[in-house]
Order: sequence, then C-alpha cells, then structure tokens
Amino acid sequence: MTERMKAVHFGAGNIGRGFVGLLLHEAGYEVVFADVNAELIDALAAADSYDVHLVGEESETKTVTGFRAINSATDEEALVAEIATADIVTTAVGPRILRFVAPVIAKGLAARADDAPRLAVMACENAIGATDLLAAELMDGLPDDETREALGAKAVFADTAVDRIVPAQAPGSGVDVTVETFYEWVVDRSPFAGHEPVIPGAHFVDSLAPYIERKLFTVNTGHATVAYTGFLQGAKTISEAIAIPLVREAAEDALRETSAALVAKHGLDEDEMAAYRAKILDRFTNPHLVDEVTRVGREPLRKLGRNDRFIGPAIDHVAYVGSVPQALLAAVGAALRFDVPEDTQSVELRHLLEEAAPEDIVTEITGVVPGEALYEPLVAVVREVQG
Repeated sequence: MTERMKAVHFGAGNIGRGFVGLLLHEAGYEVVFADVNAELIDALAAADSYDVHLVGEESETKTVTGFRAINSATDEEALVAEIATADIVTTAVGPRILRFVAPVIAKGLAARADDAPRLAVMACENAIGATDLLAAELMDGLPDDETREALGAKAVFADTAVDRIVPAQAPGSGVDVTVETFYEWVVDRSPFAGHEPVIPGAHFVDSLAPYIERKLFTVNTGHATVAYTGFLQGAKTISEAIAIPLVREAAEDALRETSAALVAKHGLDEDEMAAYRAKILDRFTNPHLVDEVTRVGREPLRKLGRNDRFIGPAIDHVAYVGSVPQALLAAVGAALRFDVPEDTQSVELRHLLEEAAPEDIVTEITGVVPGEALYEPLVAVVREVQG
C-alpha cells in the first residue's frame, strides 16, 4: 500500500482551510495545519471534518477530512517532525509573518533524511516573490554557508500566485468556511526541473511574473478601489459598493490603467486582459459573498506601499505606457480618506495626515521620491486630502 502524501500548511485561517487546504486535500494529501491560534487549532483538532461552502451562480459544499492540527507556538517539536517527513510545505499567513515561520521550516529541513525527496516549499501569499522572501528569511537565519548549502539541497522553493475571495465568516460558523467558487493557484514550474508536485488544482507555468502582477494589479487593485471608493459613498459591503455607478466607474477606470501597464510590460493580449478584468469586476458583484468594505480596506498603509496594488501599477504605467495614471491616483486619494478607528493603520494614517508635510507622507508611505514622475502628482493628492 502506497503511503499517503503529506502537506504541512502554515495558517489555519479562512484562506488556509477554504483554499489551499481544500485543494491539497482534493489532491490526495493528508494536511497538517499549523497555527499559533490555540482556539482555532483546538477546534480543528477536535473536528473529524469541516465544510467549505462555495458560493456563486452554482453553489456547492465540499467536505475536507483526514487533516490534523498543531499549535506551532507550543508544540514546535511535533511540527518539526511533521516537516521532516512532509512532501509539501505551504503558507497563508501574510508576508510579514513569513520571518516567524522560516526558522521552524529550517529545523524541519535539518531533520529530514539525506535520501528523502526534496521538500516543495510554496508561500501562498498576496505578495510578489513571497516564496523568495521566505527562502531568504530561512537562509539568513542559518549560521554559515555550509549549513545553507546543505539545507538548500533538501528543498525546492517555488513562487506562486493565488486568487480566491474569502470574506469574513459569519459568527458561529466554527471551522467551516465560505468562499467564492472562482479560484486560481499558479505555480512557477522552473525550480522543480520537471518534478513538480501533483496538485490538480494548481496550474504550473514557465514564467510566473505576469500571472502574479496580473492578479495583484487587477483583483487586489480592483477590490481595494471598490472598498475605498465605496466606503466614501457609505456602502457597507463590496457587492453593495460596486452597485453604485460612481464606484463601478472608478474601479473600471483604475483597471483600464493597470491593464494598459500589464499589456505594455509583459506583452499580454489586450482583448484577454479586457475579458479578465471584466470577469474580476463581475466577481465583486457576488451577493453571496458578504464582504465588508472595512475588511477589504484594512491596513491602508501597507496597500499604499511602493510595490503594492496602487503605486506598483502606477509606476509601471509611467514606465511602460508613458503617462501618469489619473484613475489610480484617484484611488490613492480614496485610500487616504479611509477612516476606520478599529484599524490601527487607518488611525496611524490619520495622525500622519494631521501632523506631517505632504512631501514627507508621500516618501514615507509610498516610497516614491523627488525626481520620480509620480512624486509631484502624489504630493498634490495628499495635499488635497489634507485640505
């Protein structure tokens, strides 16, 4: 009897259970969830199964079984042992948490048998080069080049692009999770040298960069534009917001600009990009996904970063299209007006706008500096918001 394949997944939250964990389960892996949330881990450990409710035009429910759960804060020894015998390690913890995950993965690699197959490591995060970041954190924590070389030979690090809308869950849903029917998990094939893991739900490609940027600068840019613009119009949910003509128009205009940059930069097909962004905007209208604009808009400082969903494509638009993207600047203005006292970054943003000069705010938040084509237009946007 063939031994069952095993995947260790960091992050047992809604995305971990409702997206990555589901696809790994469907691919035949025993999934070991690792998380620091004791209440969640205890609930998973006590459950024989959980349901993933796929909602859309054709809704269905899928049941995940055969999983286990480990508290990575209190039972590191057990987690290291699981990694030592796993086939795959994935994450859905957020890019900033990867540095806390890296050391235990390193210990798991060190504990692997020398003749074991190389461990496939894939960070499934909303960020460009998240697996590269995880690998760098892992290697930086090792004592010498010899150890880095030894552990590097035991793993394959592959970048991914992931896409599935997972809203905040209804109270009382327990470990069950509701997600949209649409998903996309794209993985860079090249590090595997022809030996990529068998995951039918994942799409392996030769060049990942266009897929990552297409997703981030269409789905994430569009989602955030709808959230921030809708928030200013008094909308509570994403589907409610995009039903407002002004909000829909703001999102359409911003995505036309991101599409133009993507087409010019990566040589993507213009008609295919038009169809893709129309599909994305249609996903936001899904009434079954009760997704609050305050959830989608949270952490505005991060989302206004240089490589993120607004400034990243705006820089590309200047570089590859040759003009300053006005709709993206308008979206930045809406993001700067996001005022939610429960969100710490929103509060921090308010303080900055009240106390700092617009030039300093642009440099600190967006990383755009004097001399860049976007600098003066961004300063003007900040000044308008402050006024």
